[in-house]
Amino acid sequence: MFKSLKIYSGLSVDLEALVANLVEFGYKRQDQISVEGDFARRGSIIDIFPISFELPIRIDLNNELIDSIKTFNPATGLPLWEHRIVIILPIKKLGSLKSTPITEELPLSSFLDLNVGDFVVHNQHGIGKFLGMGKIKVKDKPQDHLIIEYDRQEKLYVPLESMHLVQKYIAFHAKRPKLYRLGSKEWLRVKDRTRKGIQKLAWDLLGLQAMRLSSKGFVYAKDTPWQKEFESGFPYVETPDQKQASIEVKEDMHTGKLMDRLLCGDVGYGKTEVALRASFKVIECGKQVAYLVPTTILAEQHFQNFSARLKNFPVNIRLLCRFKTHFEQKKAVQGLGTGAVDIVIGTHRLFSDDVVFKDLGLVIIDEEQRFGVKHKEKLKKLRLSANVLTLTATPIPRTLYMSLMGARDLSVINTPPENRLPINTVVVEYDDDLVRQAIVREVDRRGQVFFLHNRVEDIEKVKSKLSRILPSNIRIAIGHGQMHPKELEVVMDEFLKGNIDCLVSTMIIESGIDIPNANTIIVNNAQTFGLSDLHQLRGRVGRFNRKAYAYFFIPRNLVLEKDAKKRLNAIQEYSALGAGFNIAMEDLEIRGAGNLLGIQQHGFISAVGFDLYCRLLREAISNFKKAGVFHEANN
Repeated sequence: MFKSLKIYSGLSVDLEALVANLVEFGYKRQDQISVEGDFARRGSIIDIFPISFELPIRIDLNNELIDSIKTFNPATGLPLWEHRIVIILPIKKLGSLKSTPITEELPLSSFLDLNVGDFVVHNQHGIGKFLGMGKIKVKDKPQDHLIIEYDRQEKLYVPLESMHLVQKYIAFHAKRPKLYRLGSKEWLRVKDRTRKGIQKLAWDLLGLQAMRLSSKGFVYAKDTPWQKEFESGFPYVETPDQKQASIEVKEDMHTGKLMDRLLCGDVGYGKTEVALRASFKVIECGKQVAYLVPTTILAEQHFQNFSARLKNFPVNIRLLCRFKTHFEQKKAVQGLGTGAVDIVIGTHRLFSDDVVFKDLGLVIIDEEQRFGVKHKEKLKKLRLSANVLTLTATPIPRTLYMSLMGARDLSVINTPPENRLPINTVVVEYDDDLVRQAIVREVDRRGQVFFLHNRVEDIEKVKSKLSRILPSNIRIAIGHGQMHPKELEVVMDEFLKGNIDCLVSTMIIESGIDIPNANTIIVNNAQTFGLSDLHQLRGRVGRFNRKAYAYFFIPRNLVLEKDAKKRLNAIQEYSALGAGFNIAMEDLEIRGAGNLLGIQQHGFISAVGFDLYCRLLREAISNFKKAGVFHEANN
């Protein structure tokens, strides 16, 4: 049995004993915490930066009772989100983790954020409903227990030391899960069936990894003076995570093994710069780069960014998408075949049979989940012949990240860029005066506005209405995917140049559009969007060191559906920087997990819940590696 500290709201604690426990666990007392393994005490407040946590937590006591547990920003001291139950693991234990057998009992998540009425999964007893905390006499002494209700109103009382066996039930669907009977063998059968399905996934992941590792790749040169000169031209201060991600990508390229790395980071956190640095290394060695993006507008945007960053170097970059004429496309394709083109940035047009590279070294894929099944099959083949770097802003849950370590190469950028400010998020009923005020304020400070209306049918009416309520000096234009490519290109180009103040558009702006001067976004009919979409849309603004605003409007007097209400509450609650990694697991993070794992795994996640699924996946990967199944292929 591993040691852990279980802390929860309402727990009666002896402060001196808690401090002694932390010291025994290998934590160091400091005046102020800064890194994992630190803790600090100020009166009735204890700050701890637990091992494997992304951010520190603050425990506030009131007369020896824990009043609150909150994750906080160490730079500002401001609270970010509150937790009900936290599991803190010893540093020493993690240090000797290699000798610890990895089983489904070892927790992945350190937070147990439960509300009364939530569905939960107990590893040994299955899915039940959380009824709250209660005291039960054990050896004549009242002790705290979690109370879980199962089928036929049977109740399970879980003592504090077994809390790590319980996690909130999260799956891909919102429907009520089936509750199990205590003592029945059905849960064990379901878990066993799921374990076998997960073992197949683990086998496939490790098998693909072994095939890649046994393929002979190209050994790229270490950083040259030219590479250093290029990197010094980055106009911003690198974040620690950005630096680390870049190091990991380069290490892959220096080994001579084929790279297949997933780079995950919130919107605007600097993934493109990591891709640029890898691209420069490839070009210096005389090879070519293909940058694959899901939309034409995004292709145009990346083309502009790459061209600007590489303007002082002899690099030939081409754009291949529907914005280009047939003649321009033909010239770009010819250049790829002869080696005259170094970098091509394009949409699924890059999958066409006429596109042949002279010497392809690196494929960068932006938001792979947005490509179809046919394209994904082509990408699978590419992974066995070229270095692949996949970028995604859809967060991968930490629990999944930890369970996949050893089977998939992952880099995560969690730290926001320097001087980035949180986005002021407002969810409110539609109001003409507020719309006018928001747009005029942004334009008065020489900024620009996105007004998102996701219906092409009446987008002209929306533009006309805005023209009526706004001052005549505000320049308004429309952009949507059904426009002629050239017309849309002109509109986007004018917006980029600052010649349009307010762009009324559909969801074409969702992915990757980066316009630092646009710092207000207004989303009409926000109740119709998924949480992931709302988060991505909010990420279109606040890309610079200026205060940004996101307004999510809902129609007046509309009675919101329960799920829509939940999504809008979440987008308002999680407006802190990096919120994408914590924003409502039910929607966004699960979507990230689904994209990474594939649809065939959804049923297994629904059967046992996301947390137990991740524990079983980690166990399967660990067991296969320990048994040395793929050892030969790796050597």
